[in-house]
Amino acid sequence: MSSRPWCSGSSVSVCPAIPCIWNISWTQATSVRSFVMSEVINKPLGAEGMIRMEGVHKWYGQFHVLKDINLNVRQGERIVLCGPSGSGKSTTIRCLNRLEEHQQGRIIVDGTELTSDLKQIETIRREVGMVFQHFNLFPHLTILQNCTLAPMWVRKMPKKKAEEIAMHYLERVRIPEQAHKFPGQLSGGQQQRVAIARALCMKPKIMLFDEPTSALDPEMVKEVLDTMVGLAEEGMTMLCVTHEMGFARTVANRVIFMDKGEIVEQAAPNDFFDNPQSDRTKLFLSQIIH
Repeated sequence: MSSRPWCSGSSVSVCPAIPCIWNISWTQATSVRSFVMSEVINKPLGAEGMIRMEGVHKWYGQFHVLKDINLNVRQGERIVLCGPSGSGKSTTIRCLNRLEEHQQGRIIVDGTELTSDLKQIETIRREVGMVFQHFNLFPHLTILQNCTLAPMWVRKMPKKKAEEIAMHYLERVRIPEQAHKFPGQLSGGQQQRVAIARALCMKPKIMLFDEPTSALDPEMVKEVLDTMVGLAEEGMTMLCVTHEMGFARTVANRVIFMDKGEIVEQAAPNDFFDNPQSDRTKLFLSQIIH
């Protein structure tokens, strides 16, 4: 049983419209919000913006994938981006560390503007961790080696210190006993937790999650969400693309709904789920909440 009361007995169901949904009731989620997350939710956010997107546009050939995206994320804020497939959610967060290049507008991350300058890109990438839908672990390296590679090569960290930090974060995601195994020996949920630990080993200021549970079996979703909740409780600045609406309602400061490359609506979770303003948002929620 989970150490978090709100997770006890929760189940996961699969809906044809989305890969997986964290299946807790809205009543339960609301009570959880005050019971578990009250101190975190009410903690003042940093006044300075950690991320600014100003009039950002992106095209794939003739396809206009992002249309005038304007977004400000403060330090310690937890943002969930949701919307139908192809709405631009993943592209938005992938632009934040130049995995995708925007063609128009400005992106500023932790005070550094993201341009084509390689040094600026490297500076930003050192401060931004990212976890993908697929784990992207190196199959020929042990779990410990996966976690120490970037700190040793990018931050020039001594091996012993890198291993100490790696074990700390493997402990934090509750799989230290897997350190000397290879990725193929772990379950999907365990591999995704390794991916989170690996990102944390670089001590990022911002964590980006691109549908981190959508490739997992339903039974493995909860263990990854528990890990992400732990990060939220510690005040990590997070942007998460997900269809896990229970997670969004319980943990996020703000939920952003995107459709056809545009931000259609954004609001605090209670307002977003209980009183959506856009007809398109209402339709989306009616299709995924049962």
